Amino acid sequence: MTPKERVLTAVARGKPDRVPLDYWATAEVTSRLMEDLGLDRPEQLWERLHLDRIVPVGPRYVGPAVPKHSGGITEDLWGMRYKPQPYGHGIGVYNEQFFYPLAEARTVEDVERYRWPSADWFDFSAVAADCDRYPEYAILAGYAAPFFYFNKLRGLEQSLIDLAEDPELSEHILRHLGDFFHEFSTRLFESGRGKIHLTQVTDDFGAQTGLLISISMFRRYFARDYRRLINLAHEAGIRVFHHDDGSIREVLPDLISLGIDVLNPIQWRCKGMDRAGLKRDFGGRLCFHGAVDNQQVLPFGAPSDVAAEVRECLSTLGGGGGYILGPCHNIQPNTPTENILTMYDVALVEGRYSQGG
Repeated sequence: MTPKERVLTAVARGKPDRVPLDYWATAEVTSRLMEDLGLDRPEQLWERLHLDRIVPVGPRYVGPAVPKHSGGITEDLWGMRYKPQPYGHGIGVYNEQFFYPLAEARTVEDVERYRWPSADWFDFSAVAADCDRYPEYAILAGYAAPFFYFNKLRGLEQSLIDLAEDPELSEHILRHLGDFFHEFSTRLFESGRGKIHLTQVTDDFGAQTGLLISISMFRRYFARDYRRLINLAHEAGIRVFHHDDGSIREVLPDLISLGIDVLNPIQWRCKGMDRAGLKRDFGGRLCFHGAVDNQQVLPFGAPSDVAAEVRECLSTLGGGGGYILGPCHNIQPNTPTENILTMYDVALVEGRYSQGG
């Protein structure tokens, strides 16, 4: 099977020739891997790791100029600002958000004075051609995350307070976000001309031990836009990839009823995210993506621990199909190269399905 055939079979909860393999990692990890392995191009890394890579494509930004800043500070099209934050004694750097454009908004009028991004700020004309560059791979395009962007506009703490204390302001901001994501996705899917296979309708509702918001808040504030964004994707023949960190089991029945197709990243160390239980209860309606532990095993385990972890993922989530193996989030720079290679080499050999079962 081609990587595309393998991935799309798993996404449809079927059983390909083997469990597909995907890759999420920080830029530092990718650079180090390529150096350690003597590789020049990302495609060579895909081949070495046996990846059935899900390839992202998207439109080109042509909107208003984004302000420039000094000192490593960057700003995005939303007006969110970030500063470099080293970690792990300098082994890696994240861009940490420190400015939230609507943090001081108190009224609907304040929200209306903000310059909301527009789908007009993007050139979608090359999307289909970009899809054609990867004929053997599944294509992912689009990223809609209403809760996450609400957090990023207001700040996490204030956004959570808003949902409880200021429904009018919350609903007004979320209406703008939902409308932007819907229009952006509409144009993106039309420009893809049937060549897009997956899109993200995604968020981060989970913490380590439970949800950040209640189920009633999810239903009040987010279900409407989830439904219309997921329906839009399905009407275009596109499957919905849902990334959601942490302990999210409580909201899974709602997400499934709204139509998500793929669940990532499966952080099984979090409360309620037991792999066997997820497969038993939801495997008939979901494809699972990720799950190899990178909170402990990948960075701190021996290669034998990594091999055992891969085998556990294959036996629990991979049974009967409907599973794409990868790390349960971005591989971090403190992860040894040997452990990364072990993960993919073991999965390649032991993730093959027999013809009869």
